[in-house]
Amino acid sequence: MAIKITKVKAICTAPERIPLVIVKVETNQPGLYGVGCATYTQRFLTVAHAVDTYFDPLLKGKDPNKIEDIWQMAMVSPYWRNGPILNNALSGVDMALWDIKGKLANMPLYDIFGGKAREGVRVYRHADGRTLDEVGDRVQAFIDQGIQVIRLQFGGYGGRSALDSMKTENPCDGAYYDPLGYQLSVVKLFDAMRKRFGFEIEFCHDVHERLEPIEAIRLAKELEPYRLFFLEDALAPEQVDWFKIMRNQTHTPIAMGELFNNPMEWLGLISDRLIDFIRVHISQIGGITPARKLAILCENFGVRTAWHGPGDVSPVGHAANIHLDLSSWNFGIQEWSGWSEKSLEVFPGCPELRGGYVYANDKPGLGIDIDETLATKYPCSEELPQWTNARRPDGTLARP
Repeated sequence: MAIKITKVKAICTAPERIPLVIVKVETNQPGLYGVGCATYTQRFLTVAHAVDTYFDPLLKGKDPNKIEDIWQMAMVSPYWRNGPILNNALSGVDMALWDIKGKLANMPLYDIFGGKAREGVRVYRHADGRTLDEVGDRVQAFIDQGIQVIRLQFGGYGGRSALDSMKTENPCDGAYYDPLGYQLSVVKLFDAMRKRFGFEIEFCHDVHERLEPIEAIRLAKELEPYRLFFLEDALAPEQVDWFKIMRNQTHTPIAMGELFNNPMEWLGLISDRLIDFIRVHISQIGGITPARKLAILCENFGVRTAWHGPGDVSPVGHAANIHLDLSSWNFGIQEWSGWSEKSLEVFPGCPELRGGYVYANDKPGLGIDIDETLATKYPCSEELPQWTNARRPDGTLARP
């Protein structure tokens, strides 16, 4: 009997209190199904609705083996394309189809992708704090665990300054920050951490688009003495042309791409060698199929991968990241958030962190599953996020 898709459905769950969207693609073969990540935390209900309302009827009766054809068809079916809602919904389907492919072949995906190029995936963790000592203590804790690359933040994105005295009258709601205070604090942070830990540990930092382009260039130059592993998202996607100037002004390595949806956003940056690491959110660009093509494109121009991997990437999405990391020659680093026992119960088969490396299991496909009964114990909150509503002291909205 030919294999056919019988059901495509979204499963929403939040064991870490972060809304996650998982897609399950079922087939007419008993026990054969795949799971994928469609997590767009800030608009999770819309993605889930797209999966259940549009992708289910679109894909019923299709052959799950035809991954490329299904991806292309699903991309053009809505006519307008490369938006975050449908890209994430399509990603859930795409990852699930690759999961099915691996199960049919009885092989883990990294073997289907060409086999391991390395045994473990080196990761970086986040060290944030309200004081320099607090950040330093968290860095030391990661070092004690064997972590070799650590992202330094001081008071969150944009820092936290004495803003109450700087705000205007009747301030709007939002996450306020002081651009100048933030810049100065970052330099102090790196100076303190290098004095405490030397240069044997790799450090990186996430600007998160909080600065004007010329300010970001100045910060990249000021951080040169501290030898960053990379400076992340120094510019907003709308300002990528400034990377040409940044490249000519500083030798600080640059990572970019967390907010990218469309290939036209990254093609020029890669082909002109203006960035050093590509940092897309894999579900945001449509899943494993486009991510594999992107990794190969990057390899030809000396750009390494550093897929987005915070808490709003589900364990299923993290598993997809790890399979790509293991099989991509130009792998650079993997962001890692870690999970509580709740997530490990909901998602059996999670990749494991041991020392400074993450290891995949050797189960077929993605090697991970979802317990739908346990998932219902952790419903998603429908509250809108506040941190994306970033404002400068005068109340001007800024990039998040």
